[in-house]
Amino acid sequence: MSEANNQNENSGQEPEDQPEAADQQPTADALGQAEAILNEAGDSVDAEQDEVSEVVTELRNDLLRLQAEYVNYRKRVERDRAVARENAVQGMLSTLLPVLDDIDAARAHGDLADGPFASIANKLDSILAQHGLERINEAGVEFDPNVHEALLRQAVPEVPADHVGQVLRTGYRKGSNILRAAQVLVATGE
Repeated sequence: MSEANNQNENSGQEPEDQPEAADQQPTADALGQAEAILNEAGDSVDAEQDEVSEVVTELRNDLLRLQAEYVNYRKRVERDRAVARENAVQGMLSTLLPVLDDIDAARAHGDLADGPFASIANKLDSILAQHGLERINEAGVEFDPNVHEALLRQAVPEVPADHVGQVLRTGYRKGSNILRAAQVLVATGE
């Protein structure tokens, strides 16, 4: 009987222990499952944040590249406009060179000493000077093949060798660009 009591006691204890163990096992399993779910969610959130930060970095780099391209485009357009404007001014000045030659010839003959045409010629000269047109018509300066076109070589009193003795046709420049070289007589220095 004592064995039976022991068995009953044991069997009584076992059923009491079993519900506690059964209660603990689902709780432990539920906590483990919850932790596993949270770990997976945390890992997936970290993975999503990494993906999002990669996308954000890529988009930021694309935006910076686009901004740099736009700035370069703007600079190129402004430079092209300036070049086109300069070419247009030089083209206009080049077409006026025969008119300026006629005005210089009239001045040389005394036809533009005074009067309305002298006033017009002076205004034209001042407007062209505002646009940067410079005359190349100095005698006595050293001959420069980049600026002068030598038509004759002969002795000119009081002018050293290889210097401009006389300007036969005025040349013109705008800035560093020569629109037309001055046609000159070069002194031989004899």
